[in-house]
Amino acid sequence: MDMGAQTAVTALYRTALPVGGCTLDLMAGGSSHMPEDASFQELIGVDVNKKALEQNKTLSRSIVQNLNEKTVLPFEDNYFDGAVMCDGIAYLTQPQKILEEVVRVLKAGAPFIVSFSDQFISAKAVAIWQALEPEDRIRLVTSLMHSAGFVEIDTGDVVPPEDLTAWKDSVHAIIGRVPQTL
Repeated sequence: MDMGAQTAVTALYRTALPVGGCTLDLMAGGSSHMPEDASFQELIGVDVNKKALEQNKTLSRSIVQNLNEKTVLPFEDNYFDGAVMCDGIAYLTQPQKILEEVVRVLKAGAPFIVSFSDQFISAKAVAIWQALEPEDRIRLVTSLMHSAGFVEIDTGDVVPPEDLTAWKDSVHAIIGRVPQTL
């Protein structure tokens, strides 16, 4: 994801995540897309790569976990006020289980933002992701979120202007909320 796309994701987080809450960043990686001026009670990152998590200075806590091997998230029910996954869904072998876990650990009404660009590491992405066009990937994620129990699911795209050389990657985002009552 290039800098322009990252900026778009940061802007989305600024408007869609609750201020001052506990937020979960799944497949957090070494750099954050969280707004620098954001105020979180707690920002917890989960990723398979310990070194990357250590580089991510925005996290208040990090957990090393391979979500393809261990699909249960190590958090209490209704713990988080919001959650994000940026450029990670393409690599999940059991996305439905992970999304169901996100529903479990989020509070009622809390948002979950899944975002991705058209770029991915083909050697690591699951086969279905590689076979689909961007519009179909959006439909897949939307369907998975609906099946996991999310409601008020909304989708959006940001396509860079053709004259910008620093921004070439389109960004796709799907936002769902945990129902007020499960």
